[in-house]
Amino acid sequence: MTHPLFDLTGRVALVTGGSKGLGKAMARGFAEAGANIVICSRHDDELKQAAAEIAADTASKVAHFVVDMTDRKAVNDLAARALKAMGRVDILVNNAGSNTPQPIDQITDEAWDRIIELNLSSCMALTRALAPQMKERRWGRIIHISSIMGLSSKEARNVYSATKSALLGLARASALDLGPFGITVNCIAPGPFLTDLPGSILSDTEKKVFADRTALGPLGRTARTGWPRAALGQRRRQLHHRRGARGRWRLAGQGVLSAGWRGSARQRVGHILPPPTVASHLRSAADRLCHEAFGPHRTACS
Repeated sequence: MTHPLFDLTGRVALVTGGSKGLGKAMARGFAEAGANIVICSRHDDELKQAAAEIAADTASKVAHFVVDMTDRKAVNDLAARALKAMGRVDILVNNAGSNTPQPIDQITDEAWDRIIELNLSSCMALTRALAPQMKERRWGRIIHISSIMGLSSKEARNVYSATKSALLGLARASALDLGPFGITVNCIAPGPFLTDLPGSILSDTEKKVFADRTALGPLGRTARTGWPRAALGQRRRQLHHRRGARGRWRLAGQGVLSAGWRGSARQRVGHILPPPTVASHLRSAADRLCHEAFGPHRTACS
């Protein structure tokens, strides 16, 4: 049963890159919270399977479209197709992305331009296309999926880190543009999750290094990642600059989702304390979001 704080009944959520990995888990999380779903990716077979699974497990309507997010026209067409299929889009999750590791002195123009278009420009284009109808209703939730690599980095992640850092700035500026219309813009920076993309480019040694730097040990999995997204889809305002109880600054429009990934000795990122389990960490994150959105006496458990 959906808790009232996370009830998205009657809303429509569009998740790009929603056929697998974090995108699929997010789409499922929104559907479980009551939203109807639109997912897209480049692969029709994966989309059909994901849509069928989500629809079978929830009462939500699920639409899916094959889209190459590096094609600007296709991105604009996606917005029109989603609106035609669902009548509205209330929640946009810009999740689609990729990574082509290349050292700085070996970056090709083709790889740089393709990743910039996919990871950054498509987010701008889809937000630009869908924001007007959100403004008309004076309600909307836009969530960019950045990465811990936008706050720290790793060898050869030049273009990936550049795009993921840029999403943080895009979220901050767009939040100011759209806030007066009841639209929040936030950015989530996931830590290491062993989905298809990192699984395909990380060696066994690199996976071990990530695991060794994660407080809870193994790399993250996609189970139960719907909570923070559902919280951001429902919450009433942006994350703001504020000084926390321990004197640390929280970045506007940004949330870090990890199991306490610590970076290298010279790249300490975040200040997340390692909880007993991933589930308790996610619940604590949801509680903090609810605390900020609704006040000190409202949590995911109360």
